[in-house]
Amino acid sequence: MNQTRTFLIFALLMVATLLWMEWGKEQRAPVAVEGTATSTAAVDSGATIPGVPVVTDGAASNVPGAVPAAPQAAPVPGVSAAPAPTSAGQVDVRTDVLDLTLAGGVVARADLLRFPQTRDEDSPPVRLFDNSPATFYAAQSGWVSQGSAAPTHEAGFVPESAGTRYVLGADADTLEVPFVWHGPDGVSIRRSYILTRGSYAIEVRDTVYNKGDALWQGHVYRQLIRLPQVLKTGWTNPESFSLYGATWFSPGEGYQRVRYSDFADEGPVNARQSGGWLAMLQHHFFSAWIPGANDEVTVSLQATTGAGGAPQYLIREVGPGLAVAPGDQATTSARLWVGPKLVGPIKAQQVTGLDRAVDYSRFAFFAFLGEGLFWILNKIHSLVQNWGWSIIGLVLVVKAVLYPLSKAQYQSMAKMRKFQPRIAQLKERYGEDKQKFQTAMMELYKKEKINPVGGCLPVLLQMPIWLALYWVLLESVELRHAPWIGWIQDLTARDPYFILPVLNIIVMWSTQKLTPMVGMDPMQQKMMQLMPLAFGVFMVFFPSGLVLYWVTNGSLGLLQQWWLIRKYADKPDSGKPDAGDKPAKALAGD
Repeated sequence: MNQTRTFLIFALLMVATLLWMEWGKEQRAPVAVEGTATSTAAVDSGATIPGVPVVTDGAASNVPGAVPAAPQAAPVPGVSAAPAPTSAGQVDVRTDVLDLTLAGGVVARADLLRFPQTRDEDSPPVRLFDNSPATFYAAQSGWVSQGSAAPTHEAGFVPESAGTRYVLGADADTLEVPFVWHGPDGVSIRRSYILTRGSYAIEVRDTVYNKGDALWQGHVYRQLIRLPQVLKTGWTNPESFSLYGATWFSPGEGYQRVRYSDFADEGPVNARQSGGWLAMLQHHFFSAWIPGANDEVTVSLQATTGAGGAPQYLIREVGPGLAVAPGDQATTSARLWVGPKLVGPIKAQQVTGLDRAVDYSRFAFFAFLGEGLFWILNKIHSLVQNWGWSIIGLVLVVKAVLYPLSKAQYQSMAKMRKFQPRIAQLKERYGEDKQKFQTAMMELYKKEKINPVGGCLPVLLQMPIWLALYWVLLESVELRHAPWIGWIQDLTARDPYFILPVLNIIVMWSTQKLTPMVGMDPMQQKMMQLMPLAFGVFMVFFPSGLVLYWVTNGSLGLLQQWWLIRKYADKPDSGKPDAGDKPAKALAGD
């Protein structure tokens, strides 16, 4: 493979993809909601509950046990500008993978115990949810009810055992943390957070008990809200390429994503759906609300101003609705994912589309390729138990699969290399008359059956695979802080001694020396010879896992190119016409 040419095409396609994404964002219309009147009483959130949508009114229903339809979220008057208070009635919870602070309606803090922030031995764990005003990020859930009292995420729920610290014992697989709300009209709601050993999915179960004299109706709402992180930007920082924003999925509409910076451009979104989920993503980690598979909910987005005037972003689902007759009870539950983008555990949730949270691309085709490539990478890792060697193994597999394309590419290049002296002779003959030179060269290509684009077409066909692999290596949390050998102790960090980047420059330069530069003037040839150095320096600070991929891919390409050139080029053409050749002037049409 021509490593320099491949990198050039790769860079051009990356730019084209980004432009396409921006164009698609401008053309994409807001998600529409089919507004229909409901036959049951709709819930009015009331203006006194911050952060909960106003719900459209509907016709009242007198049918005991009737379930109100999920309401359509309207523009919200205002979200609480500061984090919801958690000092009163909060409890701390610890499992083998999570350390949480819960406050009834709020998961205010979440530390991921198996993921340190840095490789230092004393590094604290990654904190996903945070109740600090400067880095506020929380999962919130409450209820709204028309004409009746209901607990919100800000007030209402209290722990059943105040002051208790919950710890998952060594002899237990699950841990239940209960909260309760008692209303003035005989209605109470018991909320249980159920945590499982080794799992980042928390079941949040609400059971409504109606011991009053009247039908109680309400809707549960669940939301994720945060102040966006301040990110380091630049080509060498993988975080710059990950999605920081809100996503949601429904079987009907598919996967939707909006960056925080695009919330205002996206406009109000009110999407009624069943069997989906909503989430907030960042590099390597995410949080998500996953309602019941048959629960109908309404998803909405909102951008507001938080503490100190900082922007604050929210994605919310409202629903399902419950109607509980006197003396009866009803339960609704959802899962809250708070953790890393680990493909295996995510798939174990058996939720349609949740694996798209590992955001290889917004485009389904690239996401599909990325999932397939990671599957191969993961299978190799299960054998070799080292992500660095797994990357090398993946390159070997991809090279083997694409060998027929590579062979065609190198055959074309070898043939062009063989006829370089002949083409140089034509260039010397016609001097500055470029038209006659091009005509003569095309006649030579036609006579010798050389396809001048034969070396580029296979590269273009392979580019989707390389682009998908690029995103896989950037997005996979499995490679975070993963060592390879010796001096490479973190495949997501740059090579500390720049050994891999230097090897990459040598490989690209050697490949360029074997590449025929047909029809180029001396200045262009010198520029092409400097390309490996320019691109090599450009990649010096890239994550070492990516550079390892490029070194392995380029080295195998160089070996293939050298062998196939020897096989198909034989010896360079002397430039002298064979017995059956036409004179050079005849080639030019003179």
